Amino acid sequence: MLRNQIVVKRGSKGEAEKPFWISYADLMTALMVLFLVAMSVAMLAVTNSIKQIEQKNDELQHTADALRVLQKTPIELEIERQKAERDRDIDKLLDEVAGAAGRYQGIKVDKGQNIIDFGDRAHFDKGKHTLTSEQARLLRAFVPEVLAIARDDLGRKWLKQVVVEGFASPEGDYLYNLNLSLQRSQRVLCVLLASPFPDEHAMSQGELEQIRDLFLVGGYSFNSAKFNAITASYDESRRVELRLEFLGIGESRPSTGAAPRGSFGQCALGG
Repeated sequence: MLRNQIVVKRGSKGEAEKPFWISYADLMTALMVLFLVAMSVAMLAVTNSIKQIEQKNDELQHTADALRVLQKTPIELEIERQKAERDRDIDKLLDEVAGAAGRYQGIKVDKGQNIIDFGDRAHFDKGKHTLTSEQARLLRAFVPEVLAIARDDLGRKWLKQVVVEGFASPEGDYLYNLNLSLQRSQRVLCVLLASPFPDEHAMSQGELEQIRDLFLVGGYSFNSAKFNAITASYDESRRVELRLEFLGIGESRPSTGAAPRGSFGQCALGG
């Protein structure tokens, strides 16, 4: 009797496992895609939430500011209005001074510090407090423009005084440089009040008295020294600057009515 033989053909090990691994890889890829989608949605939701929170914070801040304004007394609101007006007027005054300075090479206005900087046009030699004839001419030409601004409506309203500030380089001791810096600022007043050269336009008696009433002198020794890294020197420290000081709200310019009129005397520095 013949027996039917059934032969079961077995595939190789690789052929049996191959479909399983392909399915697993596809499953992992699908899970990764789902994970990325979920993360993207979550990040978008968080971003929108942050934006909404920021918008609400801005709205709350504006509301709080509005409430603070409503809570201010009429006196406080008037003080704020006066401060804003003062700031605008002083800014306009400094623009006028900067416009005048722009007509002279080397002179600049630092509106942040209210300073008129002459640059190398008002530098001194080491240990000296004298100015050249060119520097004297520049000062006597420019300062009358500042005086004219001081006489206009805004100038009379806000300009308190002009401080001539002298500086020295770090060479030497402090007290020596303090005296030298004071002499340098004093020299500016001597130059302004001195008789002009024949070819210069002489200032009027009123302008000279305005200088005496409005200008003060101060010395800083070697404080605020300026070091030039290019030249490796403190030459720029040996200088003078004009600092404009302004009145506060309700403040009046110091009275100079008791000051004697007429002769200004002679410069005590010599030279």
